[in-house]
Order: sequence, then C-alpha cells, then structure tokens
Amino acid sequence: MITIRIWVYDGILASGVAGPIDVFNAANLLGARESMPGGSLPKFAWRVESLDGQPVRTASGQSIAVDGKIDARKRADVVLLTAPFFTSMDDFVGGRERLATLSSALRRQHKAGAVLAAYCTGNYLLAEAGLLDQRVATTHWAKAADFARRYPRVELRAREVLTGQDGIVSGGSVTSYLNLAVRLVEMFAGEKLALTTAKALLIDVSRTSQASYATLLGEHGHTDALVARAQQRMEATLAKGCRLSELAAWLAVSERTLNRHFKEAIGLAPLEYLQNLRIEVAKQLLETRPITLEMVSERVGYGDTSTFRQLFKRKTGLSPSAYQMRFARPAGDDAPRLPS
Repeated sequence: MITIRIWVYDGILASGVAGPIDVFNAANLLGARESMPGGSLPKFAWRVESLDGQPVRTASGQSIAVDGKIDARKRADVVLLTAPFFTSMDDFVGGRERLATLSSALRRQHKAGAVLAAYCTGNYLLAEAGLLDQRVATTHWAKAADFARRYPRVELRAREVLTGQDGIVSGGSVTSYLNLAVRLVEMFAGEKLALTTAKALLIDVSRTSQASYATLLGEHGHTDALVARAQQRMEATLAKGCRLSELAAWLAVSERTLNRHFKEAIGLAPLEYLQNLRIEVAKQLLETRPITLEMVSERVGYGDTSTFRQLFKRKTGLSPSAYQMRFARPAGDDAPRLPS
C-alpha cells in the first residue's frame, strides 16, 4: 500500500485535490485488472490533511473536507502539496507562523524518505522550506520571474511541465497536477500502469513543455513613461521593423539610456521585448484566422520566414504550423493550415 498525504490549506484550487485523487483511484481500479496471478501491483491510499485538522475553503469558496491534521511524525510514502492561489507569497493564508509549521513538517517528511510533490504555486512552499536549494524545479510560467528573484538558489526550469530530483517532484502550471499524479503512479507502480491510467483519463503525458502556453509579455504595469512610449512605438511600427538606434533617436535618448530603462522597468532589453512582442502577435494571428506563414512573418516585421520560424520555435517550443494546429479556433473544414 502506497500512502499519499495530500496537504491542503485555505485558498487552494479545488481541482488540485479531486484531480490527483481521481488519478490514484483509476490506477487502483486498472491495476487490479492488470495484476497477474501470483503477483499484484501496489495500491494507493490517500488522506487529505490540513494544518489544524479542520475543513479548508478553496479560492472559489468551496469547502473541502479533510481526514485529519497534518502530523509530520506519521509515515508517508508521498506528500502532495496542493497549490495556494495567491498573487504573492505574502498572501499565503495563515501567515508566516503557519508557513513555518508547514516548512518544518515538509523537512521532516523528506528526511524520513517521503517523496515530496508540488505543482504550480505549491513549489513556493517547497522553496520556502529550503528544500529546493541547489535542486531543479519548475512552477507556473507566469510566476517564473517572481520565483527566480525570490529563490535564486533554485535551479528553475520554468519551460518544463515536470522536474524531479532527490525525491522531490515538481509540476508546472495548474493542471500539471494530473501529469504529476501520473508520474507518482509510474514511480511506485511502473510505467505500464501509469500509461494505462493516463490513456483511460485522457491525460497528455507527452506534454513536456509549458513554453507554447506561456504569454511572453507582461502587462504594462510600470510607471516608466519612456518605456511606455517605446512600447507604444514598437506596437505601432511592428510590421516595418524596428532598430534600437532609430527607436532611441525617436525618443531623443541614447541607446544606453533606453536599455537601462527597459531593464529596470520590465527586466528585459528592448530588443528582447520586441522579439517577444512579435511572437505574441504571431500567436494571436495563428490562433484566430486562416493565414500563411509568409503573411504572419511579414505582419510581425520579418522578411525572412526561415529566421522567423526558428525564433518562433525557440520561444514557444513549437513550430508555427504545430502551434496553429494545437491552438487555432475551430473553423470550416476548408480553412487552410500552414504546411507541416
């Protein structure tokens, strides 16, 4: 019997509790069917636990019942951390005292040999406990910059859906809890049952990168008027192309000054921001209308389609044609697609 303790707290996403449990339950049912005479696959047992043993309230207002209180002394094969829904680590419900209690329990479980698993913002809790220092991890792509600034000792691989090292398995964005649960089935019951379970629940285990889902541009949520004007200029002249020297001259500043302002305001150099802008516009074109690669390339300021294709794949992890096939809105059967 594989014991999984699912740790919950106020503000989590409800699906992050039910989803993994559905995977473990399916693995039990399918495993019983797959077992051969004279041998049997391990079964998964789970408990949902909170810091005080009381039900928790999800971010959407639902109440989640629990089976008991988090007790680090109780043996677990796996501790699965659900993802708190917060805009910053300071918003963790319960504050620093509850976070310290949780961190201590996590360290004790890891020392005792339990596999620790977290996804999305749950990885912040592992990092707060110091358990990701000098180890690989991932998190939601939209949190990557914040996570990297807050935890510089973590080897963050934000493009990846799953990472694992030293008994710690880390999942990326929200629904990676399904991939994470399948990975745990694989670790304890083997690849065959894991694949059978994934197929039965229609879980895409081939999804290895978050890059194609990521938005490369943040909001213009800064107060730098110079950078705001530069961004507006880039957006207005995107199809014509943009040279840093010409942009700086139009703004009546030096290239060095422009670079410094961009780095301070949004953490990117102007040309990197421009590349990201081009890719985001290209993604919108591919998602919303039948269009050729040449037309997309021209509209975002690239005369050389080969160069554009290479940049697009480097930034998103998919070729333009593969991206269009995956994300384009449904259209008529005669809607043209990019050639493979």
